[in-house]
Amino acid sequence: MQVRRENGWFRRRRVGLGWRPASAREPQPPAATAGPEARERLAAERAAVRARGSEPPAGEPLLVVEHLTKRFGERVAVDDVSFTVAAGEVFGFLGPNGAGKTTTVRMLGTLLAPTSGSAVVAGIPLAPGHGSAIRRRIAVLPENPGLYLRLTVSENLEFFAGLYGVDQPQARIAAALEAVNLRSRANDLCGSLSKGLRQRVGLARALLNDPAVLFLDEPTSGLDPVAAREVHSLIDRLRERGATVFLTTHRLEEAERLCDRIAILNTSLRTIGRTDELRDRLFRKTLVAVTAAPLADPARVFGSLPGVTAWRCCDGNRYELVVSDARLAAPAAARALVAAGADLLSLAEQRHSLEDVYLELVDEDVEALG
Repeated sequence: MQVRRENGWFRRRRVGLGWRPASAREPQPPAATAGPEARERLAAERAAVRARGSEPPAGEPLLVVEHLTKRFGERVAVDDVSFTVAAGEVFGFLGPNGAGKTTTVRMLGTLLAPTSGSAVVAGIPLAPGHGSAIRRRIAVLPENPGLYLRLTVSENLEFFAGLYGVDQPQARIAAALEAVNLRSRANDLCGSLSKGLRQRVGLARALLNDPAVLFLDEPTSGLDPVAAREVHSLIDRLRERGATVFLTTHRLEEAERLCDRIAILNTSLRTIGRTDELRDRLFRKTLVAVTAAPLADPARVFGSLPGVTAWRCCDGNRYELVVSDARLAAPAAARALVAAGADLLSLAEQRHSLEDVYLELVDEDVEALG
């Protein structure tokens, strides 16, 4: 096989049973219960999303996606998806298996051509002939980082820095290893590392070209809780440095913890926004009051409270109050209960998780197909 001599990164040397990249010198260790009314609100929100696209936080958008569609024969993998991602934002992309998440990432990463629609990635239109320019400004970390297991961490990064044409590769490698806290493992073979550490090496590789947008496709899939927490910490550090991260994940608690905004995809875009916004769209605000004993006349206590639009009794001494403003209703409810002689055990707003939002949307899709 002909070896490229003009670029030192492509020269190779035989070591044991494998090959390693050769450079002018040996590498040194471099110095993350909706009712019908809620469904109507959701339908209105979806129409608004389709009409205006998503509204990111203040900042220049680095991703602008408009009506992106991908078909494989008769099957529609991604259908008319529009959203924007601002600079410095951690943007979550959620959905069940087969929802089109990875297909969307592959289109934005120039690995697949969209059937229709348009996008601007890191300021460059997604169009034929722009692939190389876009790839120089982004990085993609797939679920499997694809490292060479017979090479050390440093040698892997040297090889990829050469492929990317990175200026001052040793400085960039040192910075990338510092960012993922792996400087002490620079000379370890990748084959000797745990899956969590290999994922961190993959993140270091993704940071080599200082990408404007970093696509992380299921970065914690298959990792144990400790390794997943380490990846979360890395994403937090990237956020602190102002990186723009596009995160696809199946882990709802991960998205809720890490992401500024979240989009839920199931072939088409179901909803988009901050977690608290999504909760407000799908669920009514509810206060839950628990007393030591059932109230003698709960209607007299709750019937005319400011901010309370409805109430019901559950399990004798547990009361759910539907409220328009929890900050107004909670103090009023506490005062009314004390005035009625009740021993108040707890009074708190009922909080719905991202999992509740996600399952509500998925259940709606299943019902629509039924």
